[in-house]
Amino acid sequence: MVQIETASETRDLTPEELREAVEASLKNFNEGDILEGTVVRIDRDEVLLDIGYKSEGVIPTKELSIRHDVDPGQVVKVGDQVEALVLQKEDKEGRLILSKKRAQYEGAWGTIEQIKQTDGVVEGPVIEVVKGGLILDIGVGGFLPASLVDLRRVRDLHPFVGTELEAKI
Repeated sequence: MVQIETASETRDLTPEELREAVEASLKNFNEGDILEGTVVRIDRDEVLLDIGYKSEGVIPTKELSIRHDVDPGQVVKVGDQVEALVLQKEDKEGRLILSKKRAQYEGAWGTIEQIKQTDGVVEGPVIEVVKGGLILDIGVGGFLPASLVDLRRVRDLHPFVGTELEAKI
């Protein structure tokens, strides 16, 4: 039996009051919503996030970062507050599937649009060399054509990986 205490009395909750209290404590959200939660466990292939729902949300490793083959322990730590987008309320195993990477996309686009409107520059580390240029981490993967990396033609772009570059959008 659940009891509620007030300054003057202690009483049991009615079944309807109990149901309302339980419903009020549960979060209501839909696919595509961005939620904030606390990292409670880090595994090799997923991260568990406590979002105050009936079960923890699962962020698969591929949904943690725009970088490929990352170690989850390098992206988040237990106790970190993380924003994640709801991909699926329930997968075939009944788990809540989240994406940190897509939540970052949502926030980054607003920032990128603002920088573009003010004719500013973006800055980010080079994370990959692809055919024709570089990929920069600017919240989303930004492509920098090889012809715009330097004033002169650069034959080998690999030395740029890991360095910070500034670019105009």
